[in-house]
Amino acid sequence: MTTPNPDWAAIAAHIKSLALEMGFCAVGIADLDLSEEWPRLKDWLDNQYHGEMDYMARHGQMRVRPDELHPGTLRVITVALDYLPPDAGFAQTLKAPTKGYISRYAGGRDYHKLMRNRLKQLGQRIHRELPDLEFRPFVDSAPILERPLARNAGLGWVGKHSLLLNRQAGSWFFLGELLVNLPLPPDQRHSGDCGNCTACITSCPTGAIVEPYVVDGRRCISYLTIELDGPIPESLRTAMGNRIYGCDDCQLVCPWNRAAPLTAEADFHTRSALHQPDLLTLWDWDETTFLKQTEGSPIRRIGFRRWQRNLAVALGNAPADDGIVHALKSGLGRVDPMVDEHIHWALAQQQQKRQTPPTTSRQQQRLIRVVEKGLPRDA
Repeated sequence: MTTPNPDWAAIAAHIKSLALEMGFCAVGIADLDLSEEWPRLKDWLDNQYHGEMDYMARHGQMRVRPDELHPGTLRVITVALDYLPPDAGFAQTLKAPTKGYISRYAGGRDYHKLMRNRLKQLGQRIHRELPDLEFRPFVDSAPILERPLARNAGLGWVGKHSLLLNRQAGSWFFLGELLVNLPLPPDQRHSGDCGNCTACITSCPTGAIVEPYVVDGRRCISYLTIELDGPIPESLRTAMGNRIYGCDDCQLVCPWNRAAPLTAEADFHTRSALHQPDLLTLWDWDETTFLKQTEGSPIRRIGFRRWQRNLAVALGNAPADDGIVHALKSGLGRVDPMVDEHIHWALAQQQQKRQTPPTTSRQQQRLIRVVEKGLPRDA
């Protein structure tokens, strides 16, 4: 650097103050040593838990070598940004099978661009003071293990559901990274853990958390509704309930989320069209309406085809209703044979419910009780 004998500890403290000033909720600094993560990642890939997410395997060991993403990198500045919106309506939506449940990170603006732009601005502010700085921002957009890096930067620990947890913020926050060529002093690795708690494991509707800290992505509802391009396995459809984009169950039952803060970012507030939406209203959207209503939203990335597929499953899981049957039949031929197959499945489910009324599972009842007890502002 051009500054003689720089005080890297003071520079690190200044960078953190800049990050907080720019609206990030937490910031830490990690070194590049992720060598202990490779055996776990390799086992996960060998077990095919990544499903159709080929990009997870494509870059291999690069995920544990951040300096290969940006040569010259010495440290990773990791930031967090809270996203829990007000009036999230968790319990109300889960208790109403004719409404569509959308993961609470996706109801507002796509976080990728917002956080990446802010990280870029942080890099530019540092560069003005340290002209030799080289940096590169990432927000869930590169082969990088963001949760272990955030843990190493002191922002929290990786929970049994594989998400990062923090005693004050729970898990309702996004992560982003700024790779820099500065020899900043790294923060102390977070030493917290989940203790004996297994709430997330026992509450997963599809049993996707196959053991502590290991998620079989192929069974995860977030994967099924977002990443999976083809048909959803029939054996998992009923367990999806009314979840049409993502799933928050493992976070909803986590004790650390009971006092999680609401976001200060208005962009993350749930849009009116996506706030406890009626399934039939969403089903009536044509592709033009879908694209308009999801403009700037992460939901748009799944496209109209997967959106219709997900809605068909949710309508099949809804109580028997002539209006739902009529709507499903009217959707046949609208998109493609894959969606039609899900519609036929949903129609069969509707017919079966006329003969045997469905009951709410104990697991779902327990989830709703926990949500109502743990999030009183949302009840």
